[in-house]
Amino acid sequence: MAEQQVEPKKRQAWIYQRPPSPPLWDLFAGAERRRIAFRYHVTGNIQNALDLAVHFGLKAFPIDTCSNIGAWLGTFAIPRWHKGAVCKARQNLLQLLPDATEAEREAVLRRNWQSQGRIMTEFSIIGRLSKRVVWHNLERVIDAKKNGPVIMVGLHLGNWEVLGPKLVELGFEPSANYTPPSGRARAWIADRLRVKLGYRLMPPGKDGIRPAIKILRNGGVISIFCDEGFAGKIRGPFLGRPPHLEGNLAVVVRLARMTGATICPGYILRTSGANFEAFALPSLVLPPRENTDDGIIDDIVLLNSIIEPITRAHLDQWYFLDSAL
Repeated sequence: MAEQQVEPKKRQAWIYQRPPSPPLWDLFAGAERRRIAFRYHVTGNIQNALDLAVHFGLKAFPIDTCSNIGAWLGTFAIPRWHKGAVCKARQNLLQLLPDATEAEREAVLRRNWQSQGRIMTEFSIIGRLSKRVVWHNLERVIDAKKNGPVIMVGLHLGNWEVLGPKLVELGFEPSANYTPPSGRARAWIADRLRVKLGYRLMPPGKDGIRPAIKILRNGGVISIFCDEGFAGKIRGPFLGRPPHLEGNLAVVVRLARMTGATICPGYILRTSGANFEAFALPSLVLPPRENTDDGIIDDIVLLNSIIEPITRAHLDQWYFLDSAL
């Protein structure tokens, strides 16, 4: 009896919902409502004040000092207060680096802690980091833009935020698809930073699809990251798992099919401290098909084949190493 082929599930559209704001008078309500209100209005605002103080305070430091503070914070805080994430990262490294010794995997993990810490503190000095980036093969992106709309496909490696100023410098007026971080102050900082860098922010989730189509059909540029962790789980790249229709890999190929956009993948690596190299990979124009839905998985696998080897080669700088496979 022939084996039945299982079709991948249809992608469920994700609708972003801003966390609810409990009314202030819930502080005097029943136990559960009081607990939620206290966490939002009291402990939440203490955390917000701390986040804002750290963010603006770090602006006064030299670039290397600011970044080095982050490296120290990462190695100090992550193993002490994020033990679940550390456990997931170790499991991932065991699966992704089966031939490495335990000491080698632990060295990768420690460098990852440093990288995550540096990213957090470097948010305060992104504008100054542009002088610390060596760019490679930018002509690939420039040439693609001359021929029509472009989807920039990035990876969460190095410090990806330095891409924005360069795209603006090239005159691209990029629009970004993103998910706001948890925490009201952190979300405000991220929005404010990206707008200052020159990004136009599209609504997160399903609400961003229609604006993205409009921008691309008008010949514009959008930026989407195809490596992603969602609800604590890695959705892309596949890393040995079966291909699926969830996540940004599917979003990118569908948008490219609908608008004729060229896909321009690239990534940024940290070379040392707060110094970086950025690489534009060869542009990708999806092969023609009569029925694009029939080949959607093939398109996704093709795009995944470009980003997955890069992710595997730089796990020590990958932001989602501590999400579940």
